[in-house]
Amino acid sequence: MSRRSGILEFAVLGLLRESPMHGYELRKRLNTSLGVFRAFSYGTLYPCLKTLVATGWLIEEPGSTPEDALATSLTGRRAKIVYRLTAEGKEHFEELLSQTGPDAYEDEHFAARFAFFGQTSRDVRMRVLEGRRSRLEERLEKMRASLARTRERLDDYTLELQRHGMESVEREVRWLNELIESERAGRDQRRPAPGDSAQQDTSGDTGGLPRHRDDTRPDPSEDTAK
Repeated sequence: MSRRSGILEFAVLGLLRESPMHGYELRKRLNTSLGVFRAFSYGTLYPCLKTLVATGWLIEEPGSTPEDALATSLTGRRAKIVYRLTAEGKEHFEELLSQTGPDAYEDEHFAARFAFFGQTSRDVRMRVLEGRRSRLEERLEKMRASLARTRERLDDYTLELQRHGMESVEREVRWLNELIESERAGRDQRRPAPGDSAQQDTSGDTGGLPRHRDDTRPDPSEDTAK
């Protein structure tokens, strides 16, 4: 499986975990909610859906809404297909959510993982955020070293482009720092006091997110400079 198709399957399973959907609705949600999928087509989505059905993670059902029934009666065509997550599919998605390996830190996969942080445990969120930050700090160090070596040979426009790329990575690192601090603060607030029998909350809540979000903060789905 290619990395791109793996990300798409992850996103489809995550969206269908929320509710069953038609293929059209799925494509719309992928385009609008997950920026990494802005430029993809039905020709990409439907083979993915067929694969997920074949593996037993999805099932196909005829649409059951009043609109589906009306359209069927008026046109004589069969009802639109609705895709529903199976128990096996839900279990597989939860397994994917728990993974914190290097793929979770890459640009496109991180954007998809972040979109489903509301369904992800706090500990996993922390590992993914810290892994992403570490990856970007390594990238930033290499960019600075490369710029230092080549600065004298670059024209003004190429130099400005290099600086812009570095600033984009620096902004995301600052954004990640804020998220990580907020997650830690939220975890500390929920940590049981000595003698308290309540268990620490590790569900997929979003209590660690900052209350105020700066509009200048980068979109996690935006490709950062290589």
